[in-house]
Amino acid sequence: MEQSAFIQWVAKYLPGVTVRITKKLNDTTNPLPYLHKTLLKPQFSLSGKWETLSQENILVSADYVSMDSDDPLKMRDSMGKASGDIAKMSMKLWLNETQLTNLDTLIASGGTDAQIVAELFKDTQKVLGGGYELNEASFLEGFSTGQVMVTDDENVGTGIRLNYGYLDSHKFGVAKALTDPTYKFWDDVKKIVQKSKNDGSVIQVAYTDSDTIDAICELNQTKELYGFSQNYVGGNIPTPDLEQLNALAKKRGGFTFVPIDRVVRKEKNTVRTAVKPWKPGTIIYTTAGQVGLMVYAKLAEQNHPVAGVTYELVESYFLISKYRHNDPQVSEFTKMQARVVPVITNVEEIYLQDTTVIQA
Repeated sequence: MEQSAFIQWVAKYLPGVTVRITKKLNDTTNPLPYLHKTLLKPQFSLSGKWETLSQENILVSADYVSMDSDDPLKMRDSMGKASGDIAKMSMKLWLNETQLTNLDTLIASGGTDAQIVAELFKDTQKVLGGGYELNEASFLEGFSTGQVMVTDDENVGTGIRLNYGYLDSHKFGVAKALTDPTYKFWDDVKKIVQKSKNDGSVIQVAYTDSDTIDAICELNQTKELYGFSQNYVGGNIPTPDLEQLNALAKKRGGFTFVPIDRVVRKEKNTVRTAVKPWKPGTIIYTTAGQVGLMVYAKLAEQNHPVAGVTYELVESYFLISKYRHNDPQVSEFTKMQARVVPVITNVEEIYLQDTTVIQA
């Protein structure tokens, strides 16, 4: 590896460029907002491992005892543990000889710094954005299923598996298919809400995909409850929209629905595919606020930097590097690497309903 052929611009502008890119990606008005940035808190792992602990957290009453008597010893809650190594992610892009020649021409013709920086750092936004996209895809898959499964077929590299240990007692199905208009969805919701109350949790948010929300709105029971709440008299009760559904959900269960329809584009062997990481038909009921951690560890290259490479650390875990190779031809590289994974830690406050599973 050799230092960038454009080191005077890289050294001067790389820190500021990464800051601007990060602000843009984290902007709440971004058309592709990142839910993991809202629901997960960054946490450094010295060991290079992630783990989540789940505990029953069942409150039992204390005892009244006579003066000078022994204190009664209670049973400690059982605890489960899920853990594993923090996987490494990486993405690399390069400027070939033709692109480098065009950039040289721009510089020679008196191009402004702004024009040069715009061309030179295009790949920086792409690789950094690629890290955000992978984190979002992993989080949405893990949040909606309790585990992240990345197979060799989907990934350029090795497959990984993260299992967060969702509690079996917090998993529910449906009495009938959601496509059956006679299905009494809100009867099942009542059971889930009551279970959460018994556990000492307060459900405030229900995350699911828009198709599931639309199906809930079309149910006869939903329309009847909505019509009753509006003092509607007569047949052909209109189908409620999301805002109206949320008013109903807030009244009956104390929560509101949040639609998740995020699409992430993946590429393998130059073939790009669009995937929806959220499992269709899954509803995650949970308390408001953060649900876990974005656990990260140091990369080996942070402790052993390579001569000639220019580095910039972003968000404490994305390591951006720019450098040059001359084999098999001269090329300018931009690389992102990180050791970071989303971890759901509040599993005792998460209730999963799979509307594709029929339960008696």
